[in-house]
Amino acid sequence: MLTEDGKHLYVSYDEYHNLIEKLAIKVHQSGWQFDTILCLARGGMRPGDILSRIFDKPLAIMSTSSYRADAGTVQGHLDIARFITTPKGEIAGRVLLVDDLADSGHTLHKVVDLLRTSYKPITELRSAVIWTKGMSSFTPDYSVEFLPTNPWIHQPFEGYDSMGPEKLLAKWKI
Repeated sequence: MLTEDGKHLYVSYDEYHNLIEKLAIKVHQSGWQFDTILCLARGGMRPGDILSRIFDKPLAIMSTSSYRADAGTVQGHLDIARFITTPKGEIAGRVLLVDDLADSGHTLHKVVDLLRTSYKPITELRSAVIWTKGMSSFTPDYSVEFLPTNPWIHQPFEGYDSMGPEKLLAKWKI
């Protein structure tokens, strides 16, 4: 649900999963055949996992991190992992790069540049996200929702960011 001021988007688990399914449909209807899904951890892990299951393709993971300050609301220095975790040796062939959103576009630009220059076995690379913000400098190949007002997206699992083990114990009265 988008707030009236357009500054916040609240997404339920059902809406989140429906959007991932719509992303899968867009990729499928494009007719593009790919060999591997590469998700960007953490935001792309849930969509990557579901797409991997739907398309029955191996899931590779590249860890990136840039949102650290103010409980993850301020973008900081971008860290990209040196290695990709993949079940099939080196990542190769046609790769679908998956993340949750194209926010500023900075992360996706850097990752795509790195993959194109440092991973020669990748023969074709396309990108897929759930949301693309109006301010993004990156245009994904596949996206479900365009958000011209650039709202902060409140994803359904973010409650865990501030939970911690002690609050979990209290919740379950253990």
